[in-house]
Amino acid sequence: MTIFFTADTHFGDHRTINIHRRPFANVAAMDEAIVAAWNEIVGPDDEVWHLGDVARRSADVAAFLAGLNGIKHLVRGNNDDPATGVAAGWASVQDYAELTLDGVVLVLCHYPSRSWNGQHRRSINLHGHSHGKLKPLPRQFDVGVDARGFQPTTLTALLGGVSSHEPGESSPRLIPSTTSSKTVA
Repeated sequence: MTIFFTADTHFGDHRTINIHRRPFANVAAMDEAIVAAWNEIVGPDDEVWHLGDVARRSADVAAFLAGLNGIKHLVRGNNDDPATGVAAGWASVQDYAELTLDGVVLVLCHYPSRSWNGQHRRSINLHGHSHGKLKPLPRQFDVGVDARGFQPTTLTALLGGVSSHEPGESSPRLIPSTTSSKTVA
């Protein structure tokens, strides 16, 4: 099982093509490309942590999730209304999460942080929201599709190791958040 991270898919949102200069002719082409890129590297038993801003319309979220490989967790973003979080297909939903993966503490939030828990003990902040336009701090990574070739990425790839196409991530340990509406078993 491989653990992947992504954010800011903005499925069905024509505004992101113009605002963020995405290289797609229309929304259908954008959605199709993001789904294909996701399913190319994510297998059915892999986990994906989506760090927010899933889709323009919450009514469409369940259908998109059904077409995406993997076990999917949501860390809500500013464009994710309550209906997005209750859509069928999420293994967990929360506003913030901390994971330990391969001995590295990861702080997951939609928003980039100026400082985060364990920052001075080598923890890493993964975020979305900035669409690849924000200069990161050390040990901080934008995992949004605009910054990652429109596909999910792995911790190994972020740290400059093996390509995100390589399996081998270990299972994470979830540090429960008080805002979690679902829990990871």
